[in-house]
Amino acid sequence: MKKYLKLIICILIPLAIGGISGLATATSINTWFVELHKPFFNPPNYLFGPVWTILYILMGISLYLIIQTPKVYARKRAIVIFGVQLFLNFCWSFLFFKFHLLGIAFIEIILIWLSIITMIYLFKKINKTAAYLQIPYLLWVSFASVLNGAIWYLN
Repeated sequence: MKKYLKLIICILIPLAIGGISGLATATSINTWFVELHKPFFNPPNYLFGPVWTILYILMGISLYLIIQTPKVYARKRAIVIFGVQLFLNFCWSFLFFKFHLLGIAFIEIILIWLSIITMIYLFKKINKTAAYLQIPYLLWVSFASVLNGAIWYLN
């Protein structure tokens, strides 16, 4: 039962962070964001919620797999980089949607991308499954980086 509670907590952490940052998105998605010029490959708004929910769940499962490993220095570093990438992820929505800082948000999403690469590298040393579960996140943030850059360029 204790393992299931840990798993639930590990999943709830990124979901809660994503939910809070989603509030920043919600305030602008039907107002300011509608007015922006967007590239032809901009996905429909309804797609973002389900995609992020799945990615946050995968993050939580990965965190759980890392936490379940023996306490070693590599695990501590992996948990720290997990926290760093989650914090950067949280901040991006505010930079882009709340404060409308498209260029700064673009720089910041590159930092997210780099932190995900680092996280996958560190996770792989500890638990390959935990690392591989982050590949969809890396791919989505890669796409989101191009999208952010294109929106910044067009506006």
